[in-house]
Amino acid sequence: MITVRFTAHLKRWFPGLDTLSIPATTVRELIPALDLHHPGLSAWIVDEQGALRQHVNIFVNRSMINDRQGLGDTLQPGDEVHIFQALSGG
Repeated sequence: MITVRFTAHLKRWFPGLDTLSIPATTVRELIPALDLHHPGLSAWIVDEQGALRQHVNIFVNRSMINDRQGLGDTLQPGDEVHIFQALSGG
């Protein structure tokens, strides 16, 4: 299982959002699995082509993922994933 943690900003839109344990072997596999727990969450993370949105970063075990387009970074049981949605503006 992969442990997934989220920023407080995402919790604003998904009030029940908390740390999740999800089986996945890649980041690409993990993203749609999030929708099973919180429908619509993946749309906040990836765009219509499945690439990571501009103001979102994903870290696996404290290292930023390398594949922002295809999300092919591999995951191992016990990995910890952090999904950060940056705030922008003036």
